[in-house]
Amino acid sequence: MKGHDMLPAVKRTALATLTALAIAATPAAPALAWGQSEQDVLKGVVGTLLVQGIIREGKKYHRQPAYAPPPVYAQPVYAQPDYYQPRATTSIYRTPVARAFGSYSSSERRLIQRRLSAFGYYRGGIDGSFGPGTYSAIVAYADDEGMRGYLGSTSDAYGIFDSLIY
Repeated sequence: MKGHDMLPAVKRTALATLTALAIAATPAAPALAWGQSEQDVLKGVVGTLLVQGIIREGKKYHRQPAYAPPPVYAQPVYAQPDYYQPRATTSIYRTPVARAFGSYSSSERRLIQRRLSAFGYYRGGIDGSFGPGTYSAIVAYADDEGMRGYLGSTSDAYGIFDSLIY
């Protein structure tokens, strides 16, 4: 018997299809018995059967997974690193400006800082000590006065300080 070999889901689907066709093939009873709600039910049954058929067809042809080709190994290329000698930097405390500033008396150093502050170059405390703020103010003042070249020697730095004191 061939009917016993069929799967239960297929039997149900076939039975539902035959029932839907039988309902559709029978002549309509009185006009009031075949209303909009009956037509909507029939549309739902037919739609369900169609969706089941589409799903079944999709499962029938199971696609094989697509695999990417294996990666190709490339031997790394190593380059010899570039070595360089770092540029020698001079601390601001070892500059000719610092040596010249340090040779003045404490009151003269404070006067230099006051004058730089009055001209708008120095923003630190007036303490007579040499630091980054004093150095930056002296360099900015020398730039604006056209004396940047005077910062390279102690004797020329005296000229910058003397212009601030006298």
